[in-house]
Amino acid sequence: MNLIKALPFLLFFFTIIANAQHVEKDGKKYTLENDKIMLNGEDVTDTFSQKEREEMLQKLNVVTNEMKLKEKEQKETEKNEKALKKSERRHKKAEKKQKQAEKELKKKEKIQKSYDNAQKNLEKAQKKFDKLKKKGKLSPEDERKWAEKIEKLNERFNKAEKKLKRS
Repeated sequence: MNLIKALPFLLFFFTIIANAQHVEKDGKKYTLENDKIMLNGEDVTDTFSQKEREEMLQKLNVVTNEMKLKEKEQKETEKNEKALKKSERRHKKAEKKQKQAEKELKKKEKIQKSYDNAQKNLEKAQKKFDKLKKKGKLSPEDERKWAEKIEKLNERFNKAEKKLKRS
């Protein structure tokens, strides 16, 4: 993946390097090699004045400096892209943690609600049973049914209480 991203940069870099050694003057392309000016493989350094040599070397330096500047800009761009991707990954990770925390909070709220409902139902049934028993309106069969109902509600309450303590 990184090689694919770097390939255009490398091609650009080698193209500039290949062209950086060439200077065009009077419609002819001269090649600069170790402070020697070559034309079609022949040394033509002596045919130029000192001023012309310096101009050609200066052109070469300008091209080289441009190449270095473009290379530096490319590296900065890559560095910024990496920083952006890293920032995006951190952001996604933070969002994921946020979602997990929200999910956990909803789960705890659900458990708390279940506990509250179980407690309320148990207390309500217990009060109603006590009220009916006090008035003497319960047959032995009704008392047995109410005892079973209260026992089931008590079990639900105990389960909800255990879940609440675990969470």
